[in-house]
Amino acid sequence: MSDSKRFDNYIGGEWVAGATYSDNINPSDLSDVIGQYAQADVAQVNAAIDAARAAFPAWSTSGIQSRSDSLDKVGSEILARREELGTLLAREEGKTLPEAIGEVTRAGNIFKFFAGECLRLAGEYIPSVRPGVNVEVTREALGVVGLITPWNFPIAIPAWKIAPALAYGNCVVIKPADLVPGCAWAIAEIISRAGFPAGVFNLVMGSGRVVGDVIVKSRKVDGISFTGSVGVGRQIASDCIARQAKVQLEMGGKNPQVILDDADLKQAVELSVQSAFYSTGQRCTASSRFIVTAGIHDKFVEAMAERMRSIKVGHALQSGIDIGPVVSKAQLQQDLDYVAIAQNEGARLVTGGDLVTCDTEGYFLAPTLFSDSTAEMRISKEEVFGPVANIVRVADYEAALAMANDTEFGLSAGIATTSLKYANHFKRHSQAGMVMVNLPTAGVDYHVPFGGRKGSSYGSREQGRYAQEFYTVVKTSYIGS
Repeated sequence: MSDSKRFDNYIGGEWVAGATYSDNINPSDLSDVIGQYAQADVAQVNAAIDAARAAFPAWSTSGIQSRSDSLDKVGSEILARREELGTLLAREEGKTLPEAIGEVTRAGNIFKFFAGECLRLAGEYIPSVRPGVNVEVTREALGVVGLITPWNFPIAIPAWKIAPALAYGNCVVIKPADLVPGCAWAIAEIISRAGFPAGVFNLVMGSGRVVGDVIVKSRKVDGISFTGSVGVGRQIASDCIARQAKVQLEMGGKNPQVILDDADLKQAVELSVQSAFYSTGQRCTASSRFIVTAGIHDKFVEAMAERMRSIKVGHALQSGIDIGPVVSKAQLQQDLDYVAIAQNEGARLVTGGDLVTCDTEGYFLAPTLFSDSTAEMRISKEEVFGPVANIVRVADYEAALAMANDTEFGLSAGIATTSLKYANHFKRHSQAGMVMVNLPTAGVDYHVPFGGRKGSSYGSREQGRYAQEFYTVVKTSYIGS
């Protein structure tokens, strides 16, 4: 299966041919070329920024009903085409088809949520401490925002950045991950027919070194929202702060899943498998380290090994598959490198660690679990971003909490327990932005805040009504009688 069609950038309300084009390859079947997607050059990125800047004055003061109607139209079309777009997502990123359709559904719901938020943006009218004076506190659009999105959620993350940006009156220049441009292009095509004025939304595809660098460093871009690697995020923060641009970063995680002696073993195993291995472990909220207390440790290791033997790996579009491929050759090699590192450090390979042969040539890796590991090992400290996890034995809850917090990251953390005492204590004392009790660490709602602490996140939260903190600026007006 192959599409030879070329997919262009969207700049100033027009489809613009790329300086060059790049093949979008299916990681489940390397012979499947999904299409050729434009690679923007510096001039095209600057043209997109200029188009957004020109459109901003009118768009930022436009009526909220028209904004709401356009966003709702985008959400409705995404939902109506969820199977088609889910198939595209599964092809280009490797999620199983049910997961891909679920992600598309989430994207559609996000646009519809922010269609409502357009109508709910409120301010304050406050008496002044001075007689005869009143105070208005209002929110206004930030300006032109650059959105840089990752490959692991190729439609949901673009949606949760684009929708609030437009809802609050900003103009957008988005660069999707070069590995997975198809879903972002599909959103752009839908937006192009939804009634937004020319220049309000712009799509420029291509490499981070070219496209991303121009967006981040342009003084015509008022804010950058980035999701991706720690190293790139820190450089973006430095560049933005140097020119006093607003910045929002979502980066890495080394999320702990604590299993206490009193946990329901079957439940603990199932949520752990979901956390670590579904979506091929390629989620920033995935749990790749299980911190297990001594009384349940051996039973947990044995039960995990048995459960993992039933996980089916294969082509993302194949019925009955639990896990699809790793997204790329480079990511597969990174996963295999960490398997070797863990073994060299002395961790015991419980199951997995090898390639899986399927009917098509792809990047298939068996879900991999290590035990007998320690907190000092690299496998316990560094983000693998694949279907690779390890188990560390601890004495008790206090030791588990200390180890869970002993990381430079702080995105998501989970605990499996039947004790209300420990659940409440963990919620309060976990140094993570999101805490899950008897649930997988991966899996969040679209209408509540998303984000972490420490090295995982920087700036205000994403999603829900908290998104306004990044995409708007506060103005205080004083009115005399």
